[in-house]
Amino acid sequence: MSRSVSAGTGDFRLVSSAPIYDGPVFRLTEETFESPNGETFRRQIVRHQGAVAVVPLHDDGTITVVSQFRASMMNRLLEIPAGMLDRPGEPLAEAARRELREEVGLLCGRLDHLCTYVPAPGMTDERVTIFVARDLTPVDTDRHGPEEHDMVVSRLRLSDALSMIEAGEIIDGKTAYAFALLVAHGR
Repeated sequence: MSRSVSAGTGDFRLVSSAPIYDGPVFRLTEETFESPNGETFRRQIVRHQGAVAVVPLHDDGTITVVSQFRASMMNRLLEIPAGMLDRPGEPLAEAARRELREEVGLLCGRLDHLCTYVPAPGMTDERVTIFVARDLTPVDTDRHGPEEHDMVVSRLRLSDALSMIEAGEIIDGKTAYAFALLVAHGR
């Protein structure tokens, strides 16, 4: 297996890839690369199926957010609704609409792509695609798992978002990134 990755200083080449762990959410591989000067090095990489996130933006300028327990952090985090791309072949927009309905009980009349970002490129290939949902209509939720069953749904003003990020009240990357983009673009 050999493929080139364009870099500012030349081409890096993937020499080999060996599985370490293959689970339902991610795979862990150990990969060997060769640098442009011929030096080889190994990295352990989390291969992730990706995720979608949604900013439910209401007509009054508020955003629906969730507070949910995150086991890896041993804490609750304030976040926008999100979920993994765990249904093969499901289009990104459909996954976003599904997560919006399941987690916070909203249907949207309009769904716009905001951005796609990589949350931790030093260790994973995960990509999170973020959408903005508008023209919202309440429906029943369809939550899955203990964290979602315990989540608390609330609304906050976009105008408060940056101060909440600065104060450490919002530390989730996808949420902070999405709010910063919306504020920067005056949405």
